[in-house]
Amino acid sequence: MEGFEFLELLKAALFGLVEGLTEWLPVSSTGHLLLLDQFVTLDVSPEFWNLFLVVVQLGAILAVCVMFFRPLNPFAPSKGAEGRRGTWALWGKIVLACIPAALVGIPLDDWMEENLSSPFVIAAALIAYGIAFIVIESVREAHARRLAREGAARRRPRHMAAPPAGEAGANVAMLADADAPCQSIAELGWGRAFGIGCFQVLSLVPGTSRSGSTIIGGLILGCTRTVAAEFTFYLAIPVMFGASLLRTVKFFLEGMEPTAMELGILGVGAGVAFVISVLAVRFLMAFVRRHDFKPFGWYRIALGIAVILYFALAV
Repeated sequence: MEGFEFLELLKAALFGLVEGLTEWLPVSSTGHLLLLDQFVTLDVSPEFWNLFLVVVQLGAILAVCVMFFRPLNPFAPSKGAEGRRGTWALWGKIVLACIPAALVGIPLDDWMEENLSSPFVIAAALIAYGIAFIVIESVREAHARRLAREGAARRRPRHMAAPPAGEAGANVAMLADADAPCQSIAELGWGRAFGIGCFQVLSLVPGTSRSGSTIIGGLILGCTRTVAAEFTFYLAIPVMFGASLLRTVKFFLEGMEPTAMELGILGVGAGVAFVISVLAVRFLMAFVRRHDFKPFGWYRIALGIAVILYFALAV
């Protein structure tokens, strides 16, 4: 019995590791967890598995709460009256941005769980939004290159030749961000925040990625990669707490009660997700300061194709 329990806890740790890595990277944590379940299965009831999928995310969200505690805390002693007003305004924008997903997700939660959790739906979403990342970043970078060439041409004497294309496009990922209208969280307006929230509705389809959909929305609506990623982290707090509460209430309303072993599984999964999430958030914030999201797009496409091939051959 002890060996069995240790194995289940080890599986829970693996799921927590995958959750922590993929929740904040735009590659779909739910999609990865559902796919991992095809190969590593927890010996639990279907009802508890559905609860685990959401509650393990609490570990990841607590990491964000800890890492961004000061900018999200309106009662920080170091903040003056203006700083507190700005923090309350930020929370207002977060709540506003969560409304679209709540209006669509709450009534459709059961239907989506029953009809959109197949590997092929996940694979299609992985590929579709992988392509979207590549296209959006390419368009932004092409626009930045054009502006850079035009600016260089205006500053260059007429008798001088045009600079090489490679030189004009140097560090184009940073140029694209420099051209974005919204350069900081403080500059994120109410309309732009609500627009990002509308993109979050797309993440209700497994494989889309909540962070992926909101980051795409932020880029389309004129945010830098850093702002899009940071606001995505903030949006996760009410969304994931709300989803966990909803799934927990449904679990108990169905007459279920977790065993001591199941509580241990939840604790291990959430604990590992917390630690790995801290590392993943730090990595992503450092990465997007100097790189675009295309690598994540190519990863999504490759993974989606691999999923289709695997399950097509398995069938």
